[in-house]
Amino acid sequence: MTGAESTILLVEDDPNDVHLIRRACGKAGLTGRLQVARDGEQAVSYLLGAGPFADRDHSPLPDVVLLDLKLPRMSGLEFLEWRRGQGDLRRIPIVVLTSSRQSDDVNRAYDLGANSYLVKPVDPAELQALMASLGLYLLGLNERPEVPGA
Repeated sequence: MTGAESTILLVEDDPNDVHLIRRACGKAGLTGRLQVARDGEQAVSYLLGAGPFADRDHSPLPDVVLLDLKLPRMSGLEFLEWRRGQGDLRRIPIVVLTSSRQSDDVNRAYDLGANSYLVKPVDPAELQALMASLGLYLLGLNERPEVPGA
């Protein structure tokens, strides 16, 4: 599966960051489906296929989750903690993409099962390069596990 055929779930509450990441993905050639959840609770609903995300044709299970940590209603760390107990959903790779460089956040994210921890670049060109590298690795080279319902 390539970036053009994949689904990325971006869990991000800042509309400016959503716009920048969407644009960087497009410029990096990640033309697959970029779905957005505005907080951890929406991300839970998305992964469970609940409410507005019940139609898997429009809201397919993601190949990777890009997760901000500082979110309203349910933080990224709380989302990671929830995901730990979710059977096959634990197999979906989660990349923390946040502005926090605090070692407590980094360590806690890995303790809770994050697959990677990346700090959001401020420069749009650096963000584009990051998305291209991420796409090549996670959506191109990486062998993905089976997730029933995906």
